[in-house]
Amino acid sequence: MRALILSDIHANIDALEAVLAAAPAYDVVWNLGDIVGYGAAPNEVIERIRSLGGIFVRGNHDRACSGTRSFDDFSSIAGRAAKWTRSVLTPENSAWLQTLSKGPVTTESPLVTCVHGSLLHEDQYVVSMRDAWLAMKDSASHITFFGHTHVQGGFAASAREWQNVQPRFPSSRGLQEVTIAIEENRRYLLNPGSVGQPRDHDPRAAFAIYDDAAQLVSFYRVEYDVRLAQMRILRANLPERLAQRLLEGR
Repeated sequence: MRALILSDIHANIDALEAVLAAAPAYDVVWNLGDIVGYGAAPNEVIERIRSLGGIFVRGNHDRACSGTRSFDDFSSIAGRAAKWTRSVLTPENSAWLQTLSKGPVTTESPLVTCVHGSLLHEDQYVVSMRDAWLAMKDSASHITFFGHTHVQGGFAASAREWQNVQPRFPSSRGLQEVTIAIEENRRYLLNPGSVGQPRDHDPRAAFAIYDDAAQLVSFYRVEYDVRLAQMRILRANLPERLAQRLLEGR
C-alpha cells in the first residue's frame, strides 16, 4: 500500500492541484488536518479533498472555521481569516468539517498513526527534540505522521539516539524527492510539510508518500502558481500578509 500524506492545505486550491498532479501513484490519502483557514478557496479545497476519500484528522483551523472551537486565541490575522471562512463555507462543507476525527487516528498500516499536532494533544506543536520525546515515549506506534508546524521532516529515535529528519533537496526547481528508509529498530515522528502554507523557507507545496511494503517515506516539493493563490487572497479582502508569506515560505 502507498499512502499520499497531505497536511495543512489551508484552503490553497492551487497548491493542492499541483500536488495531486505531481504525486506518484498512490492507493489511499491520509489527511492530517487544517484543510481550511488562511487561504481563499475553502469550499473548492473541501470538495476536492472529499472526492479523494481516505483518512481525515481534524486541525485547529478546521474546528475554528466550522464553529466547533473559538478563535479567540488565534492571532488577529488568523482570526480574521477564520471569521471570513466561516462566512463563506457552505452549510454542507461546514457540517462536514465538524465530523472530522480527533487524532490520533489509526491507519490501514499496522503501527502507523496520524495526528494533527501531537499524540499528547491535537493542538500541540512538535518543534524540538524534547517535544518529540514527550510525544513518543509512551507510544506503541512505529511511525506517527503529524502536521501543524508547516515544517517538513521530523524525528527518529532508537534506544541509543535521537535524530532530526531533515530532507535536503538538490534543487529549488521542479518536482524534488528525498526518500528515507524506515528502520525496524527506530520509531518515527514525520511531518509531510504543508501543502498550502509552508513555513520552512521553501515556498513550494510539500507532501509525502509512505510505502508500507518497501518501508520507505518519500518527501516531495513541487512548484505551483503562487501568484494566483496570492491574487485569490487579495480579491477576498483577506490580510495582505497571508499573500506575502506564500512567496516567502514562512
